[in-house]
Amino acid sequence: MSDSIRDDLRRRVESLLAEHDPSTADPVTFHRARFDAGLAWVHFPVGLGGRGADRDLQLFVDELFEQAGAPGHQAELNGIGLGMVAPTIVAHGTPEQRQRYLRPLWTGEEIWCQLFSEPGAGSDLAAVGTRAVRDGEDWIVNGQKVWTSVAHKADLAILLARTDPDRPKHAGLSFFICDMRDRGVEVRPLRQITGEAEFNEVFLTDVRIPDTQRLGAVGEGWRVATTTLNNERAAIGGRAAPRESGVLAAVARTWRDNPDKHTPELHDRLLRLWVEAEAGRLAATRMRQRTSAGQPGPESSALKLAFARSNQQLTGLELEILGEDGLRYDDWTMVRPDRVDFAGRGPGYRYLRAKGNSIEGGTSEILRNIVAERVLGLPTEARGDKDTAWKDLAR
Repeated sequence: MSDSIRDDLRRRVESLLAEHDPSTADPVTFHRARFDAGLAWVHFPVGLGGRGADRDLQLFVDELFEQAGAPGHQAELNGIGLGMVAPTIVAHGTPEQRQRYLRPLWTGEEIWCQLFSEPGAGSDLAAVGTRAVRDGEDWIVNGQKVWTSVAHKADLAILLARTDPDRPKHAGLSFFICDMRDRGVEVRPLRQITGEAEFNEVFLTDVRIPDTQRLGAVGEGWRVATTTLNNERAAIGGRAAPRESGVLAAVARTWRDNPDKHTPELHDRLLRLWVEAEAGRLAATRMRQRTSAGQPGPESSALKLAFARSNQQLTGLELEILGEDGLRYDDWTMVRPDRVDFAGRGPGYRYLRAKGNSIEGGTSEILRNIVAERVLGLPTEARGDKDTAWKDLAR
């Protein structure tokens, strides 16, 4: 990491703060200026909110703005847009698409969601059946999506749809940008085991999408979606975190607050899980350093897999520490949160919410296959549907 690059970024931050006082500036105006200065995603290309710097320097720039009291830009509400959509548009979008979508995404003027999973194709994303049929310069889309975060507030969505049912499942997909305000889009809440409706199901009926809103070539939707998924898994399992944070912090606090519940066996398990969580945190730091100049790879699947396992074991241990008090659950409230706090609310909520960690962002079963085949180089699993047209597959 060059000191000259850090000094240049520091000067740019100071110059922006001098022109736009963060204590009085309108948040949208401030973040437009930050994007134009290349201080939104510093590893993005110049002119697209970045400076072409190393990815790791983003934390340095963010800290400078945070210390100055700069306004937030709906990172909690627009996490899908910031962490998944933006790098996908940079990697696969046309120059016109990059110019159209990245700036309002960064400023929070447009909120994004992700239309991937379906009721009949959950773990096997390549088997999605939502159809997109060409009609002149447009595509007509019909189908159903499920487990869609913030769909009820989103302006736009990234959409994976089948454009050629006569080709094998991975080859017949295309990737689109969908306007969630289209009259053919219907969003319904999905109430979870926690009581809240964090996710949605989305019905698409004759939704018309211009071909100019296609990302990547026709039939290359799987390649584009892989970029999105790798960034999603890195965002879930590889985010920057201080020592003893997140769910681990909540469980450690419960342990310290309940000395009368201590046993040698629980103590040993807590120490083992603490070490595993710390190892995961350090591995995530190393992954961010290794991918500072490029896109996340299959290693992000291993981190997301470890994150889910750690959260579930820690929250289970927390209930054991509390004994019968851990069975009490008073949070059955129908709310539609803007963000997910895995460590928030009470122990019962943490335990129930952690069950979703092994589903969202790719199921743990699928991620184990990815790690085995693409990281460890083990023989691939036998797949009888690899060369069969999607329309001929049993469903």
